Order: sequence, then structure tokens, then C-alpha cells
Amino acid sequence: MKAKYVHTNIIARDWQELSSFYQFVFGLVPTGPRRDIKGGWADRLTGIQGVHIVGEHLHMPGYEERLPTLEIFTYKKVDEMEKPLTRAGFGHIAFEVDDVAETAARVEKAGGYRLGEIVSIDYGELGKAAFAYVRDIEGNIIELQSWQD
Repeated sequence: MKAKYVHTNIIARDWQELSSFYQFVFGLVPTGPRRDIKGGWADRLTGIQGVHIVGEHLHMPGYEERLPTLEIFTYKKVDEMEKPLTRAGFGHIAFEVDDVAETAARVEKAGGYRLGEIVSIDYGELGKAAFAYVRDIEGNIIELQSWQD
């Protein structure tokens, strides 16, 4: 079997606002056309009659190809509580950054916030690392990490 990681999807209350947050904080760049998905094939795929999905893909930093992406979508006119496919959020997404404190400050400037302290850990032969957990503007958790040899 051959497999290739393609994207992570975040279901947003406001996809444009959340996309702007990730562009500002992490430098993600929109790729491909904006999505406006509806019609018979979308209904069959999701199992939701009359589904209407809008959003875009953002190219992830650190990769030269067009993949992987962060896919940020909003489901229009759908009761989130009854449809697991359309509920907001995920566990967390992680970004390796040059400076955890500086990036955490950018998160706060963009309307997000820090969950706890920035911690530094010595992993021996793996190197030293700094970590922090922050939340984006919709409350999704982001792990920030920075490594030194």
C-alpha cells in the first residue's frame, strides 16, 4: 500500500477569519481556488442533504510541494450537534517554530491565547526543546515547539 499525507481539516465557525489567523501567525499561504462545495455529489459524500461547504486550503510551511495543506471549511446551515462530520475542532495541530515565545506572542496579538507556560526540556541525544500550547481564535489547540541540537 502507498499512502501520502494530504491535509488536516478544521471546521470553523468563520473560515475567513480563522484562515487569516493562520496566515498571520504562521505564514500559511492560500493555495488553489476557494472552495464552494454543494450539489448531489457533496450530499452523497457527506450523507447530508443540501450540504453547502465553503473555505480554502492553506499551504503548510516547510514543504516545497503543494501538499500538505491545512483545509479550513465552514458548513453552512447545518446543525453541528447532530452531524459529527461538521462539528468544530480537533485534538491539536503542532508547528515547529524558530522561537516559541515570539510565536506565542503573535498568537496573542492575533486574538488567540496561551494555555499554560512555555516549558523547556532536555531530551538528551534528541536535543533540547521548548514547548507551549496556545489556542487559535476559535479555541482550537496548537502546540508550538522549537528544537536545538
